[in-house]
Amino acid sequence: MSKKEKLILKLLSGNADANFDIDDLVRILIWLEFSERQTGGSHRIFSKNGIEGIINLQKTNDGKAKTYQVKQVRDFLVNNKLVSDE
Repeated sequence: MSKKEKLILKLLSGNADANFDIDDLVRILIWLEFSERQTGGSHRIFSKNGIEGIINLQKTNDGKAKTYQVKQVRDFLVNNKLVSDE
């Protein structure tokens, strides 16, 4: 199983939401061809052509993604059929 597949499975499982490294979450979005928009601040904004809506990420002090944002990313990807939760 590739690193990409492992990270996507980790995201979809929901078992590691509170301990998900923000760099791994960004890696998944880049693999799925999302583009990052520079904000000049601490937020990282991602969008994808043909998909309505954005993904907004902000890391915690320890370099992890915020728990509620991990859930939002998972829901966004599943609802837009970019990954399968089956």
